[in-house]
Amino acid sequence: MSRILIIGGHGKVALRLEPLLAERGDDVTAVIRNPEHESEVSATGATPLVADLESFDLEQLTDLLSGNDAVVWSAGAGGGDAARTWAVDRDAAIRSIDAARAAGVGRYVMVSYFGAGPDHGVPEDDSFYAYAEAKAEADAHLRESGLDWTIVAPSGLTLDEPTGKITVGGSGEASVSRGDVAAVIAAVLAEPATIGRTLEFTGGDTPIAEAITTV
Repeated sequence: MSRILIIGGHGKVALRLEPLLAERGDDVTAVIRNPEHESEVSATGATPLVADLESFDLEQLTDLLSGNDAVVWSAGAGGGDAARTWAVDRDAAIRSIDAARAAGVGRYVMVSYFGAGPDHGVPEDDSFYAYAEAKAEADAHLRESGLDWTIVAPSGLTLDEPTGKITVGGSGEASVSRGDVAAVIAAVLAEPATIGRTLEFTGGDTPIAEAITTV
């Protein structure tokens, strides 16, 4: 059993991840901002924890993360407001990485997106630019953190039923179900061979357990 803390615990991917982890016996804590979401999170088998990480400093975040074996960052500002995108998707994400180091939490899984990075190619006048830049900086910080990291980078997300199969690589123009993204996160948490890797993937034909270990 592992103690896993999910940041962004009421997101569409997180709500699909939590029961997968709980059902295999992990102790799951889901960090949420809105107390009205506690019952929905509890129904997944996770323990809800109400906290506004956007306002937490490093010491508060370190206390929050302490005692866990792994952290999953599945939070996001949701786009639209560039200032809040910087605050959540870059600044809070980076603080959480530093807090994981300070708290002695070795394993960290970041949910990013297919094509993220300094060469993302999004023009500055595009509404997606702040998010692309924020994710590039947060992902780079994680890679340099010394943590046992994995970056999960799916293509466009759908609400289709999960298939349990993906393709690592391929084209970012393809899509993948949120249920399969959740299954990928659960799988990489249990697979040391994914440490130090960025997994860009789409829906596909290869069983997840096999796909994530293929280099």
